[in-house]
Amino acid sequence: MDRLKLRTVLGSHPHVLALKSGELRSERFDLDFIEYTPTNTAFKPMVREQAFDVCEMAIVTYLMAKAHGKPLVLLPATMLGRFQHGYALYNSERGALRPSNLEGKRVGIRSFTTTTGAWIRGILANDYGVNLDKIGWVTFEDPHVADYVDTTERAPKDRKILQMLLDGELDAVLGETSNDPRLKPLFPDPAAEAATWYAQRGVVPVNHLVVVTEALAKSRPDIVAGVYDLLKAGKAKTGAPALPDLLPFGIEANRKPLELIIDYAYQQALIPRRYAVEELFDDTTRRMN
Repeated sequence: MDRLKLRTVLGSHPHVLALKSGELRSERFDLDFIEYTPTNTAFKPMVREQAFDVCEMAIVTYLMAKAHGKPLVLLPATMLGRFQHGYALYNSERGALRPSNLEGKRVGIRSFTTTTGAWIRGILANDYGVNLDKIGWVTFEDPHVADYVDTTERAPKDRKILQMLLDGELDAVLGETSNDPRLKPLFPDPAAEAATWYAQRGVVPVNHLVVVTEALAKSRPDIVAGVYDLLKAGKAKTGAPALPDLLPFGIEANRKPLELIIDYAYQQALIPRRYAVEELFDDTTRRMN
């Protein structure tokens, strides 16, 4: 009997390399890897066409896909988690800028619906009291979920986000990093702010998890469980994680970050209601730990 081949998109993270090399593999199926660089360029075809069987996906993209009835199922397997305070910049040549001074400013972001953007906006609104509606949002790409109506200002097609910041056309940008000495972090000491935030919240901001098609989940739940086990083995192969673990696996390990990003996404009108964590999974993936 032919082995099942699963069209798969995962970033080349350290915990995925053993899967990509074939060092770790299943006895029942093969992960047929398709490379997308950057990985986020695979999210749109996965949401809109279910182009792959298994795909890394930003959590806000998944929440929005669920809200619009897309046939995808989430696995509680984090591929990318990171503290977000270092991904907001301003141009120091135009004077100092702090999070509390963003109202009335123009802020650029690749797409309004990015997960990094949702995390940072949630931090700005909930920790700094920023009224997000008083910021002029300038975006550069469509949302991955076509059903979402994006009302932000769209940057001219030939313009780049960091150049617009340097040219004074934007006051700040979210979701970007730069080595340009003129571009400074909006949060003055991102590492210290992240440490304080984690001490208060006890949450690792998860960015990317993994989804499978609903068709695969319904027809072969055993294979979906096998995919999760393989991903978990890939993580274990990299050794004991540092604390806090930026790659939580399992429902309970992901519960707090999922609850918080659901809150932020709801506050920002990216989803119509607050989902319970259990609603994000199906009967197979809900048991994964």
